[in-house]
Amino acid sequence: MDAGRITALSEVPDDSTVCFRVTDGSGEVQEAILVRTDPVETDDGEPTAEADGVACWLNYCQHFTHIKLDKGSGAPMRNGELVCANHGAYFEADSGECTFGPCEGAYLTELEVSVSDGDVYLTDGGYEVVGLGPIEGDDFDRTSTSNVEF
Repeated sequence: MDAGRITALSEVPDDSTVCFRVTDGSGEVQEAILVRTDPVETDDGEPTAEADGVACWLNYCQHFTHIKLDKGSGAPMRNGELVCANHGAYFEADSGECTFGPCEGAYLTELEVSVSDGDVYLTDGGYEVVGLGPIEGDDFDRTSTSNVEF
């Protein structure tokens, strides 16, 4: 695997997420998610960091940080926003801002990524890619769901 390579951009769906594992160098493994965004341009027409149409966030809700947005099969989305299936919080895919729910106004934790030759790379100096997919199960089921319907 290329250093920092997460996956091919073509593998990131338009209506869900890709979950992968990272470490911050301390040995603790965390989950992160890739999500499609709309390409953004500056006033002078130059592309911004999101111009490749993908953003990366640590995989937890800001309301209760033990709750995962992507429980292993992709996070639910509605109208281009990530949805916490537990409490119905909505997060903008491109900014990570919670626009509705118990943590309204809070932001997801961003990790820097870039796209090169059709592949997505983790470029955040504070983290390293461990691999694709969620962290293997532990002794506690923290992935409860609610009666929120999508």
